[in-house]
Amino acid sequence: MTPDWLGLPRWQILDTCFKDGLGFLRTWHTWQHTTDRPRVLHVVALCPRAPTPETLVQACGDDVALLPLANELVAHWFGLLPGFHRFLLVKGQVTLTLCVGDALQALRQHTFLADEVCVALDAPEQPGAFDAHNPWAIKALARCCRRGTLLRGHLPADVDSSALNQLLRSSGFAISDTSADTEGQLLARFDPPWTLKTSRQNHLTALPVQRCAVVGAGLAGASVAAALARRGWQVLVLDAAPAPAAGASGLPVGLVVPHTSSDDCPLSRLSRAGVRLTLQQARQHLQPGTPWAATGVLERQVGGTPQLPAHWPPEGQDWSVSAPDKLADGPGLWHPRAAWIQPAALVSAWLKQPGVRFQGGAKVCHVQHNNGVWQLLDESQRVLCCAERVVFANAGAARPLLDNLAQSHPALSSQLQHLPTTQGMRGLLSWALHSDSTAHPAVFPPFPVNGFSGLVPHVPTDAGPAWFMGSSYQPEQQVERPDDNNHVRNWEHLNELLPSLAGPLAASFASDKLQTWKGTRCISADRLPLVGPLEAREQPSLWLCAALGSRGLSFSVLCAELLAAQMGAEPLPIEAKLAKALHALRA
Repeated sequence: MTPDWLGLPRWQILDTCFKDGLGFLRTWHTWQHTTDRPRVLHVVALCPRAPTPETLVQACGDDVALLPLANELVAHWFGLLPGFHRFLLVKGQVTLTLCVGDALQALRQHTFLADEVCVALDAPEQPGAFDAHNPWAIKALARCCRRGTLLRGHLPADVDSSALNQLLRSSGFAISDTSADTEGQLLARFDPPWTLKTSRQNHLTALPVQRCAVVGAGLAGASVAAALARRGWQVLVLDAAPAPAAGASGLPVGLVVPHTSSDDCPLSRLSRAGVRLTLQQARQHLQPGTPWAATGVLERQVGGTPQLPAHWPPEGQDWSVSAPDKLADGPGLWHPRAAWIQPAALVSAWLKQPGVRFQGGAKVCHVQHNNGVWQLLDESQRVLCCAERVVFANAGAARPLLDNLAQSHPALSSQLQHLPTTQGMRGLLSWALHSDSTAHPAVFPPFPVNGFSGLVPHVPTDAGPAWFMGSSYQPEQQVERPDDNNHVRNWEHLNELLPSLAGPLAASFASDKLQTWKGTRCISADRLPLVGPLEAREQPSLWLCAALGSRGLSFSVLCAELLAAQMGAEPLPIEAKLAKALHALRA
């Protein structure tokens, strides 16, 4: 490795040929054993098709030091369809973004600038692989380089080095004299003899790692806080409630399950990216069996939906398949990479990360800018905290705060015109202890079942195992329905999903042993989260992460990684076109 990375907060490598993963494993190992290493190592790797888990392990050969790293990666190595896949390793300090599919298309979906490029200089072995002898590929590569980016690669004996060098020079790379003295090696730096056009830069400038105040201590706020803290930020999370996860994130249990559609729409692709990251975080922070379990989820096809794409490859079947007859009484899908999680446990784990502090009973009523920092004030105008950056992660309460702030900031007022409208959606969850139920625990399925609503059948609680059904949906602006009415609706949904269970449980739904949880979700018009900067300037200081809706568990880590990547001008966890679908100012 180059000494260029020593002492830096982050180092970003673009690898044009992942192959069997050996290069990545060696880079990871070198990072581990470097004393003055960068805090965060990003590796973005291109490959036409992902190698198998067995290939990753076999690539280690006799190098026993690499085997534990390969095994850690293999634990998350599934469902690698064409697109971007983010892996958070070593508690998020090593990040691999695997870009499966056509290399040229993948490069065009990146907005970051690499510090180092590892380039494959031989002829591509597979269709769609990076071709260093294609002028368009080299131009796309140069677009991902800053002035000074190091390029290195192995030069095969049968490659015309003079033609390759000329191609690199024409795209702005200066060939190092060391290359001539080092047989089989090419070294260069991106240092074009022309002025780089500002129109070439379609990315944000990395913000200095400073203090950040996060308003809201639910899934959105806690995940953002943890993502920033992993990168060295000092984060204070404020919430009006005395304890975290007091709003919709206080849901007793929720599902982490991918969305499916016949055309594999953006929501489906985003949900898979989100589920992958949430499962990684659950495995890192939670003990399986108590606050979460990767049981898989059966999704019943109510009204003929959902459907899988017509040509669903094996990688897609890692995520979702037609449910076998032994699992379902009727049409349905089986999601093997799905889980149930108690959200409050995940929120609590994130807020305990180094660099994160929680301040409860701190209702933010006003925000003002003073002497280069933002001041967050309560209703009595007392300053709660000061920070260089603020992330609003307080769901529907964010808009009134922003509108109030915009009265004294005309530029913000103009930007908020592009913020999609949101609304509150009430939900009621019906639940009971198995010991208080009219159906024997053995009658319940061993895994959650969903479809417009969902049943989580076996959840440990302090009082004993319990089942949860729901939740209902009702726009907040409507007159709230009575709880009994919502319980009836939940039973009717259960009867659609599992009629064989709904009958025995009917008496439980009418019993005084039935318990209730209620909350209000924040949703956007297109049901996608709102993530990103709220100011149209080079270094925004006001950010938003809200409207996670009914998929808070599936989207929270993805949204946090996306926001943190934008703050640090890092590689995005998803393609730029998908990130655009989540942009806070997309209206």
